[in-house]
Amino acid sequence: MKARNRVIAVIAGLAAAATLLTGCLFSVIPDDQHSSRPTSGATTAPDSAGVAADLLPFYSQAVDWKSCTPGFDCATITAPLDWNDPGSGTVDLAIIRHRASDGKPLGSLLVNPGGPGASGIALVRDSLQFAVGDTLSRSYDVIGFDPRGVGESTAVKCFDAKQMDAYLFDIPKAPRNTPAWRAEVLASGKTFADACKANSRGILPDITTVFAARDMDLTRAVLGDKKLNYLGYSYGTFLGATYAKLYPQRVGRFVLDGAIDPSVSGLDVGVTQAIGFESALKAYMVSCLKARGCPFAGTVDDGMADLGALLAKVDRTPLRSSDGRLLGADSLTTAIVAALYAQDSWPVLTQALAQVTRGDAATAFRLADFYYNRVNGRYQDNSYEAFNAYNCMDYPDDATPAQLTAAAAELKQKAPTIAPYWSVDVNLCDVWPVKATGVREQIHAPGAGPILVIGTTNDPATPYSWAQSLAKQLDSGILITRVGQGHTGFNKGNACVDGVVNDYFVRGTVPSGDIRCPQ
Repeated sequence: MKARNRVIAVIAGLAAAATLLTGCLFSVIPDDQHSSRPTSGATTAPDSAGVAADLLPFYSQAVDWKSCTPGFDCATITAPLDWNDPGSGTVDLAIIRHRASDGKPLGSLLVNPGGPGASGIALVRDSLQFAVGDTLSRSYDVIGFDPRGVGESTAVKCFDAKQMDAYLFDIPKAPRNTPAWRAEVLASGKTFADACKANSRGILPDITTVFAARDMDLTRAVLGDKKLNYLGYSYGTFLGATYAKLYPQRVGRFVLDGAIDPSVSGLDVGVTQAIGFESALKAYMVSCLKARGCPFAGTVDDGMADLGALLAKVDRTPLRSSDGRLLGADSLTTAIVAALYAQDSWPVLTQALAQVTRGDAATAFRLADFYYNRVNGRYQDNSYEAFNAYNCMDYPDDATPAQLTAAAAELKQKAPTIAPYWSVDVNLCDVWPVKATGVREQIHAPGAGPILVIGTTNDPATPYSWAQSLAKQLDSGILITRVGQGHTGFNKGNACVDGVVNDYFVRGTVPSGDIRCPQ
């Protein structure tokens, strides 16, 4: 992995995993239930009540919707670059709307797919059914948005495709985990970080979750909603919790799915995720050993040991792909992680690992490319750049040498297969050109309405313990547990989870207490 602070947690690509097809690794199927009503122009007066004078020009702007693709309207909102100094410049925020298909919207429903860095525009436009399901798309005007720094909004820019390939896939010359290796990796990270500073037009200090949450309140206001209705996945749970912290009285119907604990450090995030992926990998191995074509045999421990040996083998002797890239242990780990996000992807992981045992890197690179949203040598978005920009501002890098040593020991004990390739002592944020401003602390949001927090018991990217913690922290948090595998819980085929969420959003039905939904 390129850095220990790799909180990938991107749900947008999982829409593709849900439509896995033979001969095509992932394919996003556009939803065919989109409304076709022509729409344009502002529809509702902005909610600018009580807004400070210096922010009034932003909060009173009209949204000029224009049809942008069949069934959808698009618009751009102008926000302050620096919310603490509204006169210092502006950023553009791109939004997309799918109108409630029953023609009687309960209001707007903002949806964030996570990341940080995933595009809400792409999620809603290309995978509306996956994003919210039929019930919510009938009942709400569904709003996708690219947060500041992301996609079609004013975006972070770093490398071109050739430079990104070299950064992500080139293999260091020095032996792994030696001082020379660490220096080489960090030097590569500094080159990337310096390019982000040079090519992002001065916006890096303002790419923070706090500012993105304030942008959401601006979006709520210009849409004319008195309160914000919100469905946030993965990192989107941290964005939503931050909003609740800043604007508890404006919290409408909130669901935070695949929760991140806002109080844990970047180091703790990295360690917990590695352990989570090791757990998911063991669950995969149980399935693989029973399936035809599995390249492993014996017990689960035997299979995990053999997988560890396979990783070590490609670390010593990388496999060359048809496009010239070398598959080493880092890229193979990335491929494994990508497939562990959804149980539907496990057969593809089996295919990839079986091929690697035969010296073929093709499917492993397909998985790694899916992870980075790389198609035919081109990166489809700036999600990797935005991911790093947000995390390096949100997570202060304050780990002590003793904490790093303890973290490495815990990884070796609890995630032995992944640990050699999940470095805790090489952090891109050490060379990021802007100092972090984020604070890691509990979020209570006193005064907010009921907030549903969804956790999946064997979620590798956002482990269940984080959902438990966030639901407990929030004064109005209610924990919805999905027993099962994979990342996030809503709209994944669990009728119990889906029923609770849909009833809450559509009818305002609030569970009387925590709910556990079996498989």
